Amino acid sequence: MPTAGKNSPDPSSTLDAVTRDAVERALLKYQHQPGPLLQVLHAIQDALGHVPAAAVPLIANALNLSRAEVHGVITFYHHFRDHAPGRHILQLCQAEACRSMHCEQLTQHVKRRLQLDFGGTSRDGRLTLEPVYCLGNCACAPAIMLDGNLHGRVTPDSFDALIAALDAP
Repeated sequence: MPTAGKNSPDPSSTLDAVTRDAVERALLKYQHQPGPLLQVLHAIQDALGHVPAAAVPLIANALNLSRAEVHGVITFYHHFRDHAPGRHILQLCQAEACRSMHCEQLTQHVKRRLQLDFGGTSRDGRLTLEPVYCLGNCACAPAIMLDGNLHGRVTPDSFDALIAALDAP
């Protein structure tokens, strides 16, 4: 992994040990492949749940990219988060098939019920709400993904039951 020059600060100096380790493992695994930025970002998010802003200089330095290039990719793709998500991640499909089955009404219900907007995390850190633009479950629209589990033909009532069961013993 390239290191910072004599006169430039070490970009990893502001990272905690867990974050630094996750970033370095991702870089070691992918940095020698052609165009590795997306693989590196996915590996970091898989390990940490997000790509911390403090990791951007280290990633940029190691991949010989500008910080703006790395930041631009993180902010362009909806999949990447720059902050830690809640304990549970809820993705609501907003694509055409789900829209044809009235996902807008489900979305309004979910936002009211959770008192969250897209991109938000509940104050207690329990849940993060994200839009997604196709879960591949079009025949069973409207669809959601909760903690990686796909649910189809979701109604306000079935959604409320899923949320009530989240933290049940």
